[in-house]
Amino acid sequence: MAFEGKGDQLKGKAKEAAGNLTGNESLENEGKADNLSGNIKEGLSDAGDAVKDKFNEVAGKVEDKREEHEADER
Repeated sequence: MAFEGKGDQLKGKAKEAAGNLTGNESLENEGKADNLSGNIKEGLSDAGDAVKDKFNEVAGKVEDKREEHEADER
């Protein structure tokens, strides 16, 4: 999703620049909206990655404790 966000940002910047160059306010605003959408998608992707990383960290600790417990029982 981060890649999709970057794509939207680039598309938005291009539309915004084209709208600005041609005096087309509608195209310029559409570009701003695309850029904002890309920023949001990228932020959500980063947040999702952080959640996955934390989950994997906690899961690893739980697995370590389980292995310790099994070793103590032997």
